[in-house]
Amino acid sequence: MSWLAGTLNTTYFQAMEFHISNLHQNDLADAASVWERGWHEAHSAIVPIELVRSRTSESFIHRLRSNLKFVRVYIENGHVLGLCMIKEDELYQMYTAPQARGTGLAQVLMTDAEQRLMKAGYSLGWLSCAVGNDRAARFYDKSGWKNVGLRTVEFEALSGVFPFQVWRYEKSLS
Repeated sequence: MSWLAGTLNTTYFQAMEFHISNLHQNDLADAASVWERGWHEAHSAIVPIELVRSRTSESFIHRLRSNLKFVRVYIENGHVLGLCMIKEDELYQMYTAPQARGTGLAQVLMTDAEQRLMKAGYSLGWLSCAVGNDRAARFYDKSGWKNVGLRTVEFEALSGVFPFQVWRYEKSLS
């Protein structure tokens, strides 16, 4: 991601209107890079090492390719700076590049995902937040999502499937 370091003007971001679009094949690697970096920044210190090891560049590309029609992105100067993926009634993944944080992009991606969930007919959306991912939890709280408690989910890792505790957030979409 060094190709973007220091190239963006935060004031410009705050004054602009973000155009969110569908992810296309030619932007897969770039989107995967944003997701991979954000995921490791947020999770490497708080999830089991088996899960960290299973989250390789190839795994992020594969997961994006498998869910292409459910992923929306923001692209600036030919580079993906944010992405959001839904999965049925779940806001499944959402990440922004470090240089786009604090610009309002995450809120725009969140709103886009909520609108897509409503359009798909869901009146209640949900998402999982790893226990300890406090920055994300604060953002969800600020965005009107309600932490409804701990849940155990199963994650796939190189060594198999294992249970992991997350905070479940929900939001009425009607």
